[in-house]
Amino acid sequence: MSDGTHVAEQVTLARLPSGVELTTTVHTYRGEGSGPTLYVQAAQHGREINGTAVLRRFHDRLPLESLSGTVVAVPVANPLTFDRVSYTAPHSIDSVNDNMNRVWPGDESGSLHQRMAARLWEYIENADAVVDLHTGSPDMLPHVVYLEADEPSAALARAFGTDLLLAEEAAEDAPEEWHRRGFAGKLRVAATQEGIPSITPELAHSRQIIEDVVEYGVEGLLSVLSHLEMLPQEYARERGPDRDDAPVIARNHLGQVTADESGLFRPNPDLELGQSVSKGISLGTIYQPTTYDVLERPVTDREGILYTLTREATVTAGSKLASVAIRDEELGLE
Repeated sequence: MSDGTHVAEQVTLARLPSGVELTTTVHTYRGEGSGPTLYVQAAQHGREINGTAVLRRFHDRLPLESLSGTVVAVPVANPLTFDRVSYTAPHSIDSVNDNMNRVWPGDESGSLHQRMAARLWEYIENADAVVDLHTGSPDMLPHVVYLEADEPSAALARAFGTDLLLAEEAAEDAPEEWHRRGFAGKLRVAATQEGIPSITPELAHSRQIIEDVVEYGVEGLLSVLSHLEMLPQEYARERGPDRDDAPVIARNHLGQVTADESGLFRPNPDLELGQSVSKGISLGTIYQPTTYDVLERPVTDREGILYTLTREATVTAGSKLASVAIRDEELGLE
């Protein structure tokens, strides 16, 4: 009796002006039993490499003999930005859509990123669920983003198992920033609106492989498979003794504190990610590096959970300093 199969396929996403084919590898894992199809990808943004490392370790850990259904995994969704260790593609390559995560479901006759997305969409449109792995800054509490009104996506987010979940308003309910930044073209939005439950886990750190982050991501994927009944219940993520069973639910795109002045930022050393903060808490000090004058003492503008705090010293006016997640009970979320 077969214990399942694994096939690695080289897929052409698009062609560069020179005629060189832009390719990636799509891994397909088929279990012995029938079941749903999970599509999971990493490195849409090339510097976010911990998702790619997650899929390599997932490849080693996935128990094919226990799998029901199919997993389709793409460890490098965007080879262009991966090679450049960048978030976006150069203007000379795609002057219209430099960010791949703004063009889904793509267009086979469109710009380079649109063609790449359209090719991968051929796998996504046949999936029953989508996990789009991303990573953020070193100083960020891991969380999962999903569309607020979609309960199947919310269930996927809970299954992945982070302490913080961010519910995202979309379309008419979304804030102006959501439309201004073209978030309707994000993979999780496009897939969810096509009836495919989708989540975006945001793991901490980029540019460096961080072992505990990778392990956390692998356990999250196995837990999602358990939720989808593609793996036995034993693979569901277990809550540790210091964690509540229910995660904190907050709303995405709210609670960001930005710098009003440019200068050197010294964050408040007493702050820790994940802690509850009230309105008016000091985030640190921005000062003029040559005269030593204090330019700004930024503070939190609301109560909630501190889930990002920049540790980069040089900041410019308008850059994000921190994010505070507003708890679900304050928003009346389900």
